[in-house]
Amino acid sequence: MSFRTKLLLVVLLTIFASVSVVAYAVTYYTRSEFEAMDAQRTEALVAQFRKEYAQRGEEIVRQVENIANAEITLHTALDAERPNADLSIYVNDANGAAQDHALDLVELVNYDGTVISSAQNPSRVGYKNEWVTAKSDWSDVPAFLKREETPTEVALSLCAVRIQPNVPKPFYIIGGRRLDKNFLASLVLPAGMRALIYTNLDPSFAAASLLGENMDTDQAERFAPLVQHLQKESQPQPLVRTIEWSSNPADAETFHAIPLPGQNNELLGVFFVGSSRKGLVLLTERILKSAAAVAAAALFVGLIVSFWISARITKPVEELAEGAREVATGRWDTRIEVRGIDEIGQLAIAFNDMTRTLASQKERLLQTERVAAWRELARRLAHELRNPLFPMQITVENLQKARRLDARQFLEVFNESTATLKAELANLNTIVGRFSDFSKMPAPKFVRVNVNEVLRNALRLFEPQFTAVGKPTITKEPFLADPLPEIDADPDLLHRAFQNLVLNAMDAMPAGGTLTLRTSEHSGNVRIEVADTGKGLAPEECSRLFTPYYTTKQMGTGLGLAIIQSVVSDHHGTISVTSEEGRGTTFRIELPQRQPGQKGKPREPAPEPKKDTPSTLAAASD
Repeated sequence: MSFRTKLLLVVLLTIFASVSVVAYAVTYYTRSEFEAMDAQRTEALVAQFRKEYAQRGEEIVRQVENIANAEITLHTALDAERPNADLSIYVNDANGAAQDHALDLVELVNYDGTVISSAQNPSRVGYKNEWVTAKSDWSDVPAFLKREETPTEVALSLCAVRIQPNVPKPFYIIGGRRLDKNFLASLVLPAGMRALIYTNLDPSFAAASLLGENMDTDQAERFAPLVQHLQKESQPQPLVRTIEWSSNPADAETFHAIPLPGQNNELLGVFFVGSSRKGLVLLTERILKSAAAVAAAALFVGLIVSFWISARITKPVEELAEGAREVATGRWDTRIEVRGIDEIGQLAIAFNDMTRTLASQKERLLQTERVAAWRELARRLAHELRNPLFPMQITVENLQKARRLDARQFLEVFNESTATLKAELANLNTIVGRFSDFSKMPAPKFVRVNVNEVLRNALRLFEPQFTAVGKPTITKEPFLADPLPEIDADPDLLHRAFQNLVLNAMDAMPAGGTLTLRTSEHSGNVRIEVADTGKGLAPEECSRLFTPYYTTKQMGTGLGLAIIQSVVSDHHGTISVTSEEGRGTTFRIELPQRQPGQKGKPREPAPEPKKDTPSTLAAASD
């Protein structure tokens, strides 16, 4: 991935992350504020309910006290205390009292708990209300919640009990009003909220007992778990639940369930305050849509801006990279155009200064290397030529001395001296030829080559020497990968390089050993390894091994490995050596599969082994 692409991605991801964080923060705080506002509205409605509940209870208490203090109630109470009194004449008094005082429920109860008159359930006349007589003083008891059974239904009522104060025996007046839809209608509900009352607390949930507007049976059944949860608790506490009416989140409602206890703290009803989540859902959707639109616009603008910025930043960097590649190919005079004086401009200036310094240092280095090379060449030539010149000088001197001998003796010295001169002249010619061959290394002619075939042919040349009678045996172990990709190479030059490597390994094992050859594909290149089990090399010897004219042999020119390195370099490959003293040496060559400018030239067969003499091969490997 290029730097420009990474920069674009970083800018775009930063913009996207920023917009996402802002959208999340706005959504989160909006939701929090909405929840807080909804909680305030719910608390206000619950407070209103409690206030209305308390006011209605106070009003009921006043009306019941008015009934208890009424003259007609006093006459009824006095008459009820007489023995054998006919109480049937008072059976309808409760109805009249209920109508006069706007109460839904009124009962007149004698001192022993017998119901004399009942407005809501006349069939109860004659029955006893034992719970009334269980308390001696009702004067300070506020209104309380009571379950009331009528001929048609079970209702929930807010009741109060008072005693007629002017009779010797207690005479009880029970009065109250129902908690029904009329009571809910008296509550002022904010928009998006509604109130419900559940009035039947039988063990089984009764959907018809859930009172409220726009409530059908299926919806009422959704409240069953809440009611049952409150019924299971010994001291029920308010709870909050969200009911999802459909798959649309906007239809959901959050309900606060408030238990309504009776006189003895038993659960007699549940008041539900519902708050619609439609406003929150719609607001959240609008925020997300707005955030998406802002994100799209920001990404579009960010894409354009980041592309422009990345182009301004990466183009000079690309030019610097291209300049560095040109310097790597040897163009030391490469210069980069300087644009501005910012950091990139300073980098371009530094690059130009570097190439200018490198060019001058290269020239000085080339001059130094050229002088060193000539000195080394002169030293090597002097060393190589001194060996044959000394015997030639002695021979000439012997010829000069032989002039004083007779003809027969002179002829013997002459024949012996001329033979020596010819041999040394041939040696001189061989030395000059080796130096001449190294100086005239031909440029490679690339064709498609099978490396395994070239290596096998080079190895086949030495078959007779591996098992020669009277010489230590050298065991060959070829591990050639098959199939191996063909490469662009010069088969003759590769053949020559492989010959030198094999011969160099053989020379390292004068007492015999194992010659291992490996080929493999590695990171898109073809790798060739030639290893021996000889005495190995020291680290300092390895570092100088490819230097021309350097040799570790007693007899050698030091050109063999230099020729191999030259061939590998001409093929744009690499050669390296690893060695351990006493365990052997491994030469590793890596060659690219394709050469620049080569477009599938036809493959040529690997060269057959040449009939080189051992002396020729030895000369080539030195």
